[in-house]
Amino acid sequence: MIVIMGASGATGGATLRSLTGLGVPARALSRDPDRLLGGLDGRTRHLVEAVPADAGDPVSLRAAFHGARQLFLTMANGPHQVEHELRVVDQALAAGIDHIVKVSAPAAEPDSPVAVSRGHHRIEQYLRASGVTATVLRPYAFMQKLLLLAPGVAHAGLMHGAMGDAPCNYIDCRDIGDAAAAVLTRPELAGGTYPLTGGRAYSYPELTALLSELIGRPVNYLDLPPALFHAHLVERAGMPAWLAAHVVEIQQLAVLRPESPDDTATRLTGREPRTLEAFLREHLDAFR
Repeated sequence: MIVIMGASGATGGATLRSLTGLGVPARALSRDPDRLLGGLDGRTRHLVEAVPADAGDPVSLRAAFHGARQLFLTMANGPHQVEHELRVVDQALAAGIDHIVKVSAPAAEPDSPVAVSRGHHRIEQYLRASGVTATVLRPYAFMQKLLLLAPGVAHAGLMHGAMGDAPCNYIDCRDIGDAAAAVLTRPELAGGTYPLTGGRAYSYPELTALLSELIGRPVNYLDLPPALFHAHLVERAGMPAWLAAHVVEIQQLAVLRPESPDDTATRLTGREPRTLEAFLREHLDAFR
């Protein structure tokens, strides 16, 4: 049995849909399993066992992991992420799970300039030291996160950022789900560390030019100094300070380490990843 931790989230949900699309049964963990089941395709719902569980509740985790052999672990970034994920790993090991697929992040290094990536490094190291077979996925920026910029584009024709003209790798969460399904169902792929990107990196000026073309009116990019961008995210976008700091850090990482696409997603899934243009066309009404 494959357990999906974070099945209600973007990557966990995409992985669940990818697995069931292949006819592979899965146990999906959620604080609201009835709601989770209600959002699934009726043709594959019978393959999903939805179980209530919470990362803060070891008893629920033990019950959820009972009899399972593999765990897909993805949790939202946050101040308590390391604590929660390590608790999940401990309960998974105690339950006898022998393969854990963890969604990590780029630059997961002990001295990474991104605090969240330093946390992911700690979790990765804990997994490696545990003796369990650990597979690590390191996706770059989610295309789905661009939808957070849609209101500013729709109302003011404007995107804010702090990346200058640095290119940024984007990947559709559905491609992450397909890559995860591959490593969960093909034993020869287990144990690797896989960076995941789309087929092309885009700078914000290139992104706004593409959106301008697609929606038929100008979209502009306002590049801000990092401190000013942080203040904008907190005061105007209503982000918690830690999340605003994370956004600034990952944008500055793209400046410090110019990004370029990688073909790992193609090698894992056997096809080209979804394009940013196709994603924007799919969601164009949100930007109009």
